[in-house]
Amino acid sequence: MINFNGNIAQEENILTQNRAFLYGDGVFETVKIINNKILFLEDHYFRLMASMRVVRMEIPMNFTMEYFEEQILNLVQQKNIASSARARITVFRNDGGLYLPKTNEVSFLIHATQLDNTLYALNTAEYEVDLYKDFYVTKQLLSSIKTTNKMINVTGSIFAHENGLANCILVNDTKNVVEALQGNLFMVSGKKLITPPISEGCLNGIMRKQVLALAKKVEGIEVVEEIISPFDLQKADELFLTNVITGIQPISKYRKKEFTSNLAHLLVQKLNESISEN
Repeated sequence: MINFNGNIAQEENILTQNRAFLYGDGVFETVKIINNKILFLEDHYFRLMASMRVVRMEIPMNFTMEYFEEQILNLVQQKNIASSARARITVFRNDGGLYLPKTNEVSFLIHATQLDNTLYALNTAEYEVDLYKDFYVTKQLLSSIKTTNKMINVTGSIFAHENGLANCILVNDTKNVVEALQGNLFMVSGKKLITPPISEGCLNGIMRKQVLALAKKVEGIEVVEEIISPFDLQKADELFLTNVITGIQPISKYRKKEFTSNLAHLLVQKLNESISEN
């Protein structure tokens, strides 16, 4: 018997023992599907496996990359959205225990929604950001994986909405720039493309990896992973964000500084070319 929204119910809600709901005891991956194919499947699979190991979840014997692919594609095919979709797989430790779980065995949940575009397109609309400083990202391994504890992203998104911003940039406990609320951060300064290293607490992003690889093939561009301070952002020529669903999102304005998007345009073109070739 439980009290749910003021009503006494005889049957327990499925969430009353769910550890992802109670303790944030879950990890997840969000993937993009184009023409019945999961983009960057191997990268997503190995990041999910690494995340499960970090939080000491037991990996099922049948949880192979082929199984991961089959379960996602089966869902988007059943929903008739396999031409262009996003899907999220959440893996959570099974019910039981308080902080100390009774088991390390897991269950998973996949849900999917349709996307409008197949290949990536650059959004050139105004996209203003600012720092979110109410809470900080810590420089630790847990910050680099996707867990179901995303309260800093939730409160930061509310802050952005309340202040008319498209996004916010997060800082770590040493007050260096880490990433955005929904993606990794890149900065162009002269002929140098810079992104914070994973050791600063940023997510080990799948699109981050793709962009780093593509940018290294661009003639005249030096690609480095270096610490970025908030002051550095105002001296930059270009800022953009990356994630698997959006691709590359140029930042048009940070405080009073406005930015170009030349390299972002080029990288989106190269990203789509690489997808079409595979």
